[in-house]
This record gives sequence, structure tokens and C-alpha cells, in this order.
Amino acid sequence: MTLSLADAARLTAGATMWTTGAVPERNARSLMLADGPMGVASGRVDERDVSVLTPAPVAQGASWDLDLVAQMGALVGNDAITMGVDALLAPNVNMARSPLAGRAFEYYSEDPLLTGLCGAAWVRGIQSTGTAAVAKHFVCNDSETQRDTMNCVVDDATLRQVYLLPFEMACAAGCGGIMTAYNHVNGDWCAEASGPLAIVRDEWAYGGVLMSDFFATHSTAATLNAGLDLEMPGPARFLGAKAEDAVAQGLVGADRVQDAAERVIRFNQRFGGAKTPATLDSEELLTAGAAAGFVLLRNDGLLPLAPTILTLAVIGPNATAPCYQGGTFARIAVTPDALTPLEAITATLGQHMAIVHEPGVDPQPRLPAMPVTPAMDLGDGCATGLTVEYFAGHDLTAEPLSRETRATNSLVWFHGVHDQGRFNETGAVRASGWYVASGDGAHRFYAGATGPVVLKVDGVEIIRRDVQPAASDIMGVLKAGDADEGVVTLRAGQRVLVEVELRYAPARVQGLWYGVRAPDTPDAMLARAIAAAAQADAVVLMLGETADASVESKDRSDTRLDPAQLHLAQAVRAANPRTAIVVNVGHAFDASFAADAAALLVAWYPGQNFGKALADVLIGTREPGGRLPMTLATQEADYPAYGLTPDDGGDLRYDDGLLVGYRGLKAQGKAALFPLGAGMGYTSFALGEARIADGRIVVEVTNTGTRAGSEVIQAYLAQSPYALVGFAKLHLAPGESATATIEPSPYILRSVPGSDAVPLVVGRNAQDAAFTLRLPR
Repeated sequence: MTLSLADAARLTAGATMWTTGAVPERNARSLMLADGPMGVASGRVDERDVSVLTPAPVAQGASWDLDLVAQMGALVGNDAITMGVDALLAPNVNMARSPLAGRAFEYYSEDPLLTGLCGAAWVRGIQSTGTAAVAKHFVCNDSETQRDTMNCVVDDATLRQVYLLPFEMACAAGCGGIMTAYNHVNGDWCAEASGPLAIVRDEWAYGGVLMSDFFATHSTAATLNAGLDLEMPGPARFLGAKAEDAVAQGLVGADRVQDAAERVIRFNQRFGGAKTPATLDSEELLTAGAAAGFVLLRNDGLLPLAPTILTLAVIGPNATAPCYQGGTFARIAVTPDALTPLEAITATLGQHMAIVHEPGVDPQPRLPAMPVTPAMDLGDGCATGLTVEYFAGHDLTAEPLSRETRATNSLVWFHGVHDQGRFNETGAVRASGWYVASGDGAHRFYAGATGPVVLKVDGVEIIRRDVQPAASDIMGVLKAGDADEGVVTLRAGQRVLVEVELRYAPARVQGLWYGVRAPDTPDAMLARAIAAAAQADAVVLMLGETADASVESKDRSDTRLDPAQLHLAQAVRAANPRTAIVVNVGHAFDASFAADAAALLVAWYPGQNFGKALADVLIGTREPGGRLPMTLATQEADYPAYGLTPDDGGDLRYDDGLLVGYRGLKAQGKAALFPLGAGMGYTSFALGEARIADGRIVVEVTNTGTRAGSEVIQAYLAQSPYALVGFAKLHLAPGESATATIEPSPYILRSVPGSDAVPLVVGRNAQDAAFTLRLPR
């Protein structure tokens, strides 16, 4: 059945915020999309829409285990089926080019091959369930600063060999779609970048759908002629009916619109069939997946913890306020059953030793929680949270249209406020709850919103901001999440009514956020932590970030942990050298503060089973199986790419070229503090003979320790640009020997000039040249 031009044009834009158009006559139903590199995100951004939260992509990349990555994809795909979602906007195969990238937790690695292999594995995993993968963000959306306008200037060789390569591998794995990014690349909006899009459609012969990121289209003819098929979200802004008009005006060929529609139809047909969720042991997969990504960089015999320990001090803010994931619009509502690290350690070790805890420092989230009980009993069984009331206008003395209870300190509405429809009118929201002061002194309250906001304590106005942002600026206000502060002196046990009010104007999204910080003094917190450390037989010191430290739309300013945390680490180690430091971050960081620690474990953002996995690793029932997916440099100046602010003309120049990450350090003759691929487990390995056999690299490996464990053998080009060409991960029992077989990647070898044999180095990380080999052409 041939579509009319009008029907074909209609399919070039989404039907709604999260759905594609449908053609029932072609068995192409509308598909439901959702964000989801770490799990199926709620389109409502609602804490009640709980779904499986896997380890973040950086943690999956750290596993160097492609089978595991595929299992994570299948787990997410299975969850999508239960939630009625047909396609996930993932994987994110952008590159961790700079350690400052705000979204680095969503990237697999700084290396294009490791990124591409992981992305392809995730695609195969999720699509084995019948759920589509849409690889993003095409292309060079590797940073967040001015991402909506910046122009990434990158030469052709670098573009192809580094930044396009992971997308090419995702396409080869059969991903259902590719999503173009917000930024420009070499002068063109990504949705209008005819050069890169032609590579996808023509050189790679890719037959999937090419869609825009949400609100990332800027034209009709230029977008269609460049090769984009689908504008998201719907209703249409630039495509849809305007595509038909462009044909009538001779600006776009009718065949291009028909081609775009056919690609959308094939996408709908391929992933719109009936799906049945499989029975999976998600608890074991999530725990094993987290542990497999933990990277142990130092261990002087402290880990696993000895059974002779009588008192274990668990110190640090991340023990009770861990960072399970990064802060994006793909944020997952974590199951309330998730154990914090302290809870899991206590449950696992508490019967064998005394567990004491001190935070040591304030976690310093931009927005602390507000532990309250609802102001009203709505009969919904909710014992915690705030009563949220919705009003038709700005008069909050009127009868509210509806009420609900929300157990969150950040309310976001994309589809209209609660049940009031889309944001086509003014309105108001009031969130109220009872707060009980935990101590005497100054309590700091916070409130922010996408419109004028007021916070009251027992009827007294503490915060007022009367600014109404322009509708075009609302998304930026929401992303920034800035909040005003007001101080109230309370007595311990005092019960007060907190009310937060938002009066909004029409816009495509609205948000209201609030929090409170109880009184405490930094000196007292530090002193209690030092005392606990000194009196313990061993210390687990948990440092890192809060959930809003790594965020969409904002890059970091440096690689260091919070200064208060660094001071805490120094003081605790001085009080007790038997300190294992666990770093809960989502990116490369300055590890020099712990380079000589008794133990240093990087946990990344490990998903909902962080606590269980960490407890198992600490006692040795699981090994930390990860290796670094990115370089930890000795100093910030060593990173080939660092600053991410475009110049005055809006250009962000990729001057590091092919020498991204570890490649650049190698070219400069600089050693990393901890190189790409570094890490260890709880056993030891010996490498035997290495040779080339039938075009493959083979290495004999023996587990010489007393525990089962894993080792990752890595092969690199021995000539510039020094590049990973393949790896193999082995799991061996004590005393067991096996052969690691590495398939050199044709994606890397095709860029090596000449016809001579290719020189390689083989070892355990990017700085380990245990063997030198020559690979015949």
C-alpha cells in the first residue's frame, strides 16, 4: 500500500511526546518510546514509576565483559516489556573525551573500540527481547556546556575513527534507530548534518530510523534533505504537515518524504509485535553486574576484610547517601527496597563484628532531602512525603482541582500538571508537609521552581522568588535546578508545617523542588569520624558524589572530589592507616589523594544493588572484577582534552584529534597515575607464551592464587595512534590455566596505513607491554 503524501508526511513527526505515528493498514502500530541508558525511565519523571536500575554505562564499560553488558541490555528490555515500552533511547555511545564531561557516567569509555563493543553488546541484549535500541547522541555530543548551540569542529579522520565508530558498530549490531544530537558538528546542526548522515545511510547502508533528539530540529527542508526521518517529540514543529508543504514548494522531493515514512513504518513493524517478558534473576544480575564493574586499584592486603576484625568503621557521606546513578532526564526511580551501602554492610557483617558509622562531612547535595509527613491524610496509605495540591489559577485560597501525595523533593511535569492536561493555561501547585527538627539551631530550607516560588514555615514566609522565566528558558531553569535559601531556628523535636508554592505560566514543562538541611558543625562531624576511625580495627571510607553532581546540561569544573571529603580522607587515614577507600563517582577523577591508600576501590554509579555488591566484595564472596575504562591522569594538565567551554564563536575544537585519552598520554610520553585497563582482583595471574595464530592473538594465562578470579588481556597498536585493538576476559579457578584469544578488530586495523605487519603490544593495561608481536596483514 502506497501512502499518500499527506500520510507519509504525518509519519515524519512523533504523534505525541513519547509515541510514533501509526499505519494500521501496514501492521505498523504506534510505538511507545522511553529514555533509558540505565533502565526504563518514566516519561512522567515520577518517583512512583519504579523500574530496574542497572549499573551506569561507565560501570558496565569497566567490566570489560561483553556478555555481561548484553545481559544488562536484556534485563532492561525485559523491564520495558512489562512497562509497555517498545523502544529505549539508548545506548549512549558518545565518548568520555574529557574527565569534565557532565554526562560521562552515561558513556562506556574514552576508547572508541571499547565504547563500540559495549554499545553493540547492549543493543544485541535489549533487542533480543524485541525492544528497540536507539543509539545516541549522533554525533560529538561528548560534553554539556552550551550543548544546544555549540559547534564541534573535528577533522574527518578523527570523526570517522573515533566518534562515528561506536555508532557504526551499533548499526552493525542492528540497532533500531539512531538519535541525532542537539549540537552542531562542523557548522551544521546534527539533525541537518548531511555529511555524517550520508555516511550512515549510504556508506554503512543503514536501514533503521534516524530521529532527532527531543526539540532538536530547526528546519524542514534542510532536515529532510540531510536524511533525518523522524522529528521528536510530537506534535510536529518542523516536519509533519510542513514536510508536505516543502514538497509542494519544490524544496524537498516527494520520494524523500516517502523514504522517511517507510523507515518509520519498518521501525514500527519490526518492534511493534507482541512481546512476552522472560523470567530473569534480576537480583543476581544486578549484584553481579555492579561487582563486575568495581575497579580495585590498590590493595595492601586489607581486602577482603579479615574475619578477625572486631569493629569496622564505615565512614563517609556515601555510605548512607550513595549515588546509584547520574542526574539526567533518564533518571530512574529506585526501588524502596534498595539497601544503602551501610545497610548492606550491617546486614552482611553485623553478626560478626561491630559496625559504627559517621558521615564525617555533609554530603552537600545541591538539594538535600526534606523528610516530612503529609499535611493531609488522603487515604492513600502514604506515611511519608508531601500533600501536593493543584489549582486552576494563581489563587491558592480556591478549592484545589485535585490532590495527591508525593514522596520526593523534586516534582517535574512534562505532560501537564498531574491530571490537569497540557500546560496551556496558568495554574499553581502547593506542596505541604510536617517537618520535625532533628536538633537545635539554624535549619536551612531550600526552594526553586520554573516560576514564582514561595516557601513558608508555620505560615511565615521564608523564601520568595517572584521571577517568571520566559517559556523558552523554562527547560534551562529546570536543568540548572537552582534553589534559594532561607534560615529558620528550630528546637529539637519541634514540629512545623512546611508549604512550598509554585505559580506557573504556560510552558512545555514545569518543576518545583525543595529541601532542608539540619544543623551540624563541620568540626564536630569530622571529630566524630576521626574518633570512630581511631577506635576501629579497619575503616571503609565511602566518598564521592551526590546524584545531582553529574548532571545533564552541565560539565564539571575540575576532577577533584569535594575539598571537605579530601580533608576527611587525610584525617581518617592518619587516625587509622587500615582504611579502604571506596570512591562513588561516574567519571575520571583525581585519585592522587589515595594513590598510596591501603585499598582503593572505584565503584562508579553501580545501580540499585550497590550496597549488596559492595558488601559481598568487602568480605570476598565476590571479587571486584573491573578494569578502568578511562585514564586517571597524574595531573589534570596531562589529559589531552580537558576544558569544554566553546570559544567566543561557539566552536569547541577537537584539537586532540585521534589522540583521545590514553592515546594522547602515550604520544606525549606521559605515564598515567592509573592507566586505561588497570585493575586487580583478589588473586594473581601469570602470563605464559603470547603468539599470533590464524590472525588471532593468543596468550596463555594461569591463576596462580588461591581464589577464583578474572583477568583482562589487552592488545594495543604499538604505533601512533596507540590504540586498543582487542581484549579477552578470562574467569579462572585457582590453579586453572586457559588461553586468552583476542580477535584484532578490523575497525581499528583498517585505519593502519601500509601493507606491512602491524606491530602490537600485549599486556594487562595500556601501559603494560608484557609482549610485543607483529600481526601479518
